[in-house]
This record gives sequence, C-alpha cells and structure tokens, in this order.
Amino acid sequence: MTEELKLDEKGLFCAIAQDFESGDVLMQAYMNEEALRLTEETGYAHYFSRSRNCLWKKGETSGHVQKVRSMKFDCDRDCVLLEVEQTGAACHTGNRSCFFREEKTDDGAGVRFLAELERVVDDRKNNPEEGSYTSYLFEKGVDKIAKKTGEEAVETVIAAKNDDRGEFVGECADLMYHLLVLMREKGVKLSDVCTELKKRHR
Repeated sequence: MTEELKLDEKGLFCAIAQDFESGDVLMQAYMNEEALRLTEETGYAHYFSRSRNCLWKKGETSGHVQKVRSMKFDCDRDCVLLEVEQTGAACHTGNRSCFFREEKTDDGAGVRFLAELERVVDDRKNNPEEGSYTSYLFEKGVDKIAKKTGEEAVETVIAAKNDDRGEFVGECADLMYHLLVLMREKGVKLSDVCTELKKRHR
C-alpha cells in the first residue's frame, strides 16, 4: 500500500481523523510510511510530528487514543481519512475536535448533536455527578428509565394531536433524550440503531 502513496518532499502525507459515528472532523495531522505501518499494525492512529520531527501515537501520554475503524485514501493517494473511535478530546485544548471555532452556526445541522448528547449520557453513566438528572435515572435503573420513556412517548403522541408545534418539538426532545438514556442502560448505541435502519432501507 505504502509504495503507491504520493508523498511530499519530506516524505509526508496528510491525515484527517473523523469520528466514525457522528462524522465530525476531529483533527488534521501528517503521516509518513512508518506512521501508516504502525497504524495498520496496532489499530491505533500514529502520526508524524513536524515540529518535534518524530513519530507519535495519538493519546500516548494523555490517554486520548484513536482506535481506527477504517482507512480511506483520496483519489490522488496523498491524503488518508481515518474513521476513529475517539477516547476523550482530540484537540490539545481539551475540545473534542480541533475544529471548534465556528464562524457561522447553522441550527439546521443540529442532528449531529445527537452523537454529542450520546457521549454526555455515556459519561454520566460512567462518571455519576451529584445533582445530575441523567445520573439519577441510571441510579434508579431500567424500570425507572423505561417508565419515563413510556410517559414521554405518550406525551409526544398527545402533543401531536394538539395544534402547537413548539409543544410537539419539546415533547419529541424529551422522548429522544430519555430514549438515549434507556439505550445506554441496555448497552445499545446510536450506531447500532442506524445499522439496523440501513439494513431495513436496503
């Protein structure tokens, strides 16, 4: 594979890391042939630091590793797209993505927020916080969570019968949140549901 790569004068090529579930672009870095080989062999992203002039494994010191789910090269084979499972933050600033400075916000693109919300719910499950409603639900267990999800489903149906768009949107939001909590309690991820929907679509 490496002999077909188009490298620059320093023997490097561009690498982009993307969250395999949400599609969010996490970071851009560089690889050389050795970094690519280590990434393929270990299953974890390795890059080449131009400033330090050395190889580095992402998250080696911070623990914020990137487990590679797939690798895709562009048509010119001078750039690779890594679809990864990101542990913690991808950016050295502590942000999940290096691309966090928005010049313009499009609320219509908010569907991607579901993946972010899923990560928050997952964190509340693993790291309970006092005063957190999500942590409270997990503490009470599946019966409580399922009951609340059912109540929100009924309220969503009732809101759909009323002529109040705002009320319906609010109830849909409540239902989707509680469903995410229930899914996490049962060990089901958004990607699992999306995979099932794709199967049915085919």
